[in-house]
Amino acid sequence: MKALPVVVAVLIVVTIVRLRLRRRARGGGHPAPLTARRAWLGDRRLLGDTGLVASREIRERLRGRMFRVVTVILFVVVAAAVVVPTIHSGSAKATRVGVVAGSAALDAELRTVATSVGLRVTLVHESDAPAARAAVGAGRLDLVVDGSGKLIVPDPIAATDTSARARYVRAVSSTLGAERAFAEAGLSPSQAATVARARPLPVESVHPGKKVRTTGEATALLGVILIFIVLTQYLTWTLMGVMEEKASRVVEVLLATVRPVQLLAGKVVGIGTVALVQAVSLVVFALVLARLVGSSLVQGGAPVVVAATLAWMVLGYAFYSWVYAAAGSLAERQDQVQSLALPLSAPLIFGYIVSLTGVSTGNASLLVKVLAYLPPTAPFAMPTLVGFGDVAWWQFVVSVAVSLACTVVLARVAARVYRTAVLRTGGRVRLRELVPARGR
Repeated sequence: MKALPVVVAVLIVVTIVRLRLRRRARGGGHPAPLTARRAWLGDRRLLGDTGLVASREIRERLRGRMFRVVTVILFVVVAAAVVVPTIHSGSAKATRVGVVAGSAALDAELRTVATSVGLRVTLVHESDAPAARAAVGAGRLDLVVDGSGKLIVPDPIAATDTSARARYVRAVSSTLGAERAFAEAGLSPSQAATVARARPLPVESVHPGKKVRTTGEATALLGVILIFIVLTQYLTWTLMGVMEEKASRVVEVLLATVRPVQLLAGKVVGIGTVALVQAVSLVVFALVLARLVGSSLVQGGAPVVVAATLAWMVLGYAFYSWVYAAAGSLAERQDQVQSLALPLSAPLIFGYIVSLTGVSTGNASLLVKVLAYLPPTAPFAMPTLVGFGDVAWWQFVVSVAVSLACTVVLARVAARVYRTAVLRTGGRVRLRELVPARGR
């Protein structure tokens, strides 16, 4: 139910886009020029020329074969991550335990022990021991508990076997053996109960043990991976899209109608909308599928961590998209783009590796806490801290404010670089050529 507003918002956005595309298709098989669309929409158009460019980007990305292939792959991976563990855990059927010369007290004891070791059991009452032994040999029973004082298993249990069934056999053997010893010692029921309630001595360790991963940490782990995949995919599209428009001279036609800053902002908003829709769709798909198949991988995942993951995916894209778009305007060939990709992705990779290491080891180091306030690495580090529950609400707000402020400054610089470099052809534009000379 918490994901219902997100689903409704996505459906509204998709419906609006589809309606606009259908109306444009009625006028012909090709999209109308920006000038004609401006006259048709008038002053009520969404986001002005920026919205027109954004809708153009959304349409091109959704129709692209690469988008469809990548989307199918991502959905298959998410489905596998949710369903495979469920199939593996569900493949272990309830252990069929035969009971000979049993009683209500023995049945209750066997069920209690099964619950303590995390094993599902089905008790089957057998008439005698030979029939029960034959059922074990035929595979109809997995274990036989003889009330007269014997356990029958199909194969020997090794001392190194730590499976739930092996632990169950050991626990039943120990429990029933202790009860038999109490009876042979002549203890009264109250005395036997006192001995059975005996608690082991506390064991104190010198070194702290490994912390068990919580639901929030597991959700943060998946969130960090999702943010990295989405950012690297769509930022690369932004970089390549600007470069291809410049190389094919399409940008010159577009700039005859819209201003450079509107073209740049429209491209960033359009690709970002596609990225957000895809990410939200993956999250909703994972939650719904987990509920349908009864998976514990994401079902019951911390909603605060999920919300933080989506929020920082948007903030991370908003920060990096301007950098990648401006960098794309500096190049016009594939080899130039490749030389720019590594330095641009270095902060992404660094933040991803540090945050992934922290959430995998269950320890939010000081480095992760520092990186959570730096805009290039905060999209990975801050969701990690949220998963650990190691950040207050005001700290989260401070990090968001710092990221937004830096994004605004970066957008202004990127718009200036784009305006200067996107029409420069004949070779990659050097950064020093973009700095205005003083004293001229």
